[in-house]
Amino acid sequence: MVLTTLYTRYVASPRSQELVLRLGLLALIWLYAFSVRLFSVLRYESVIHEFDPYFNYRSTIKLVSEGFHEFWNWFDSDSWYPLGRVIGGTVYPGIMITAAAMYKMLTTVTAWVQLRDVCVLTGPFFAGNTALVAYLFGKELKDTGTGLVAAALMAIVPGYISRSVAGSFDNEAVAIFALLLTFYLFVRATRLGTVSSAALAAFGYLYMAASWGAYVFISNLIPMYVLVMIAIRRYHRRLYVAYTTFWAIGGLLAMQVGKGGRWCCTVGLGLKHCHSLSVGRLMQDTAAAM
Repeated sequence: MVLTTLYTRYVASPRSQELVLRLGLLALIWLYAFSVRLFSVLRYESVIHEFDPYFNYRSTIKLVSEGFHEFWNWFDSDSWYPLGRVIGGTVYPGIMITAAAMYKMLTTVTAWVQLRDVCVLTGPFFAGNTALVAYLFGKELKDTGTGLVAAALMAIVPGYISRSVAGSFDNEAVAIFALLLTFYLFVRATRLGTVSSAALAAFGYLYMAASWGAYVFISNLIPMYVLVMIAIRRYHRRLYVAYTTFWAIGGLLAMQVGKGGRWCCTVGLGLKHCHSLSVGRLMQDTAAAM
């Protein structure tokens, strides 16, 4: 009798069946996004492609074998020959740190894993994760149907596939995930209007700033969105809390990244970041006038 009641309430109900169907579709989308990027591995072998991905692979080996301090202060005489390269001030370390963290986690579970294979599969793995974030983003903007369509499109869009195939261990492999995650978290923070949700979006911005130089897209697109909201008289307290917290914490966090931090400090008042600073000042004036 109890089992029948539980089955009727939690399994046979339309809401439960919809949830199971949605989770099944998301699992299939994740698997498709992962598997469609394995062509090079299946056709040939598990190798790192191109020049920049191989440099990132060498840097990840240095990070795993000798630690972060040695990696950050490493002078690589084989890169940019004959001048050499100071790693700490010339790289976006997000992809190296991500691959090293995944490798450390996997080696605690099993010894049958190689760092090369982790680096090769980083792109397909994060492509599936990006599809899931696209679902959350679409759901936040409208509904679950929109989220499923966004996830499916993100899984198959050709431009993203070309930058996240197996073996393409480049910045975009994790940066597109960080880019979409930051936008989703900021929209969520705007809806909730809490400091904690805006701070979470700022940490997403930190991950993006540590992964790719295109973090300036976030530094300009979000202020443009806020500016439009003020212009069409849709300013509200939640927007103020979200943007002010994101702008302050995110900017301070991004300055801690070597290459990105140098750009924030030296070009922070230039064209790359003037929009975020100007809109931040405008937000304070608008709030004071209310």
